[in-house]
Amino acid sequence: MNAIVCERYGIDALQLRELDKPTIEDHQVLVRVHASSVNPVEWYGVTGPFFLRLLGRALRKPKDTSVGADLAGRVEAVGKDVTEFQPGDEVFGTSGASWAEYAAAREPRLVRKPANVSFEEAAAVPVAALTALQALRDKGHVQPGQKVLINGASGGVGTYAVQLAKAFGADVTAVCSTGNVDVARSLGADRVVDYTKEDFTKRGERHDLMLDIAGSRPFRAFRRVLTPEATVVVVGAKFPSTKRLGPLSHMVGTFLAGLGRSQKVVFFVAKIEKDDLLVLQELLETGKVRSVIDRSYELREAADALRYLGEGHARGKVVLTA
Repeated sequence: MNAIVCERYGIDALQLRELDKPTIEDHQVLVRVHASSVNPVEWYGVTGPFFLRLLGRALRKPKDTSVGADLAGRVEAVGKDVTEFQPGDEVFGTSGASWAEYAAAREPRLVRKPANVSFEEAAAVPVAALTALQALRDKGHVQPGQKVLINGASGGVGTYAVQLAKAFGADVTAVCSTGNVDVARSLGADRVVDYTKEDFTKRGERHDLMLDIAGSRPFRAFRRVLTPEATVVVVGAKFPSTKRLGPLSHMVGTFLAGLGRSQKVVFFVAKIEKDDLLVLQELLETGKVRSVIDRSYELREAADALRYLGEGHARGKVVLTA
């Protein structure tokens, strides 16, 4: 099978290799991957910023040469302990090496793909939509009628966050660039702020919950548009340039600025939960949530896909087809 491997840090190091199909264990499912997607987690894993190399204790090269998390495809084979799926089932979820024609996945990390959703649309969902769901529901404790501000509403996580916040009954203000205003509106945002024309921190309106996905402004700037008891969930940040630490510095700065304030600042890493995948499955099936796909690349073009994501201007999701 064809698979993308990364044996040293750097996007140019990505290679398409011919490998054996994965051998599945008793609790695993072998999936013929029809599509996967590109997330910041792959960008950081491949480029290897120094602070992440230290955390992973992999200074010179990645510990794991495989790449990819999200996937959608058809079940090829199942282990003897798998009870939910059988060959031929269409599924989506996550695996540890999904940038390949075949991937081995654990049964709890897969759910059936709705018939009304394409493989590309389903593959775009898991990491980004789970992040948005858990940020709003579990960390932000969003309630019907609350005012929710989403800074970075047009990216992978942001496009799902707008739709999920509306599904939870919130009043949503989306912040994005000029080219993405129509997209944000089409996803249900009650109002859209074009940050190239208007400073959302000076609008005066206060919000009960903010998802800071863009990481574009310091805490001291946006706290003025938050209610005294508001929650700020930091779920992402811009890709780092060569001159700064990017997400790390933004997170540390936000945490320090929030100390002693009545507003609550929350950081988290999304977890792949079966129940949450089922929630997303239902929302996709009923049409309450849809995937916004900016570009689609073939597997052999994985490096180009990753470079495009790293530019930080993707509208919705970038997907790979195998």
